[in-house]
Amino acid sequence: MRAFGVTYDTGFTSAGTTNHEPFLPDIVQREMRVIREDLRCDAVRVTGGVGERLEIAARAAADAGLEVWYCPFTNGLSQEELFAFLIDAAERAERLREGGARVVFLTGSEITLFTDGFLPGATLQERTAVLSDPQRVRALLPQVGADLNAFLARVLAAVRERFHGPVGYASVPFERVDWTPFDVIASDGGYRDATNAAAFPTALKAQVAQGKPFAVTEFGCGTFPGAADLGSRGDAGIEWGEDARPVRMAEGIVRDEQEQAQYLREMLGVYDAAGVDAAFVYTFARWDLPTAGDRELEPERDFDAASFGIVRVLPQGAATGQYAELGWEPKAAFGVVAKFGSDRQHGSRLLQ
Repeated sequence: MRAFGVTYDTGFTSAGTTNHEPFLPDIVQREMRVIREDLRCDAVRVTGGVGERLEIAARAAADAGLEVWYCPFTNGLSQEELFAFLIDAAERAERLREGGARVVFLTGSEITLFTDGFLPGATLQERTAVLSDPQRVRALLPQVGADLNAFLARVLAAVRERFHGPVGYASVPFERVDWTPFDVIASDGGYRDATNAAAFPTALKAQVAQGKPFAVTEFGCGTFPGAADLGSRGDAGIEWGEDARPVRMAEGIVRDEQEQAQYLREMLGVYDAAGVDAAFVYTFARWDLPTAGDRELEPERDFDAASFGIVRVLPQGAATGQYAELGWEPKAAFGVVAKFGSDRQHGSRLLQ
């Protein structure tokens, strides 16, 4: 694996807010140094739907010495609104690249799900419901793929005029992306779970063998028993309010940090052995899924049990230890990622 890192979400927009509040540039700078110096990552995938935040975090990452995967991740935009957002992002990414940073630009993430007009449905929930009907999906996918590739071709032409580094797109498997014009093949579908475990090695081998650098832009799991088998569906045990904030955890879900740690340990090894170009753990933190109460006395409010974050976000003033001022504590998975990074660096020094 040429590079590995984590996703750093600057704020996914939903219900008039984001899942990263408050967003404080000085804290972002410190967390990028943690990613580089403590986790020993080579790269970071910076995501989000607010243009200024993406640039702030990407610049902080570059200043920390990280390769930046500049990745707009929007929600609820029309295709024309998304087009404008991506062009603005490409210009910001090019300014960073011209300043000497190592930057890969991704022309959006999972846009058929989160953008109006590709799948039936006016909301993410309605579009996701469509995907639960296999027969309907089979009928829709050829047109969805054609529409997506036409949109990406238009975006890519405009991006190439503004950004002069490598370009990819963070896809999901059903999208049927035409990778011919891209420099990098990237997939948010890096989650091994109980439904795909048997076919996973063969599918991964085929992805790596496509003739271009292949990146796994998302993989991870929640922090409770059984989370590894659920993969990307690990947050299904949360009841959400209309304000896009968690209300309570499903009864019976209890935290198990070793479940998440073991999953990441295994998957980092799998991707390293497979020769993927880059792999990004999802995610550094879920600021919207804190441990909001006493995790022993109020397990229904330990939202971090469903979080894919490798740090546990806590109420103001509740964190202790080395990172207390940042408002979080490292989970067992944090140590796994840090050891993987340290082992990589140690191996690199031996080769020099």
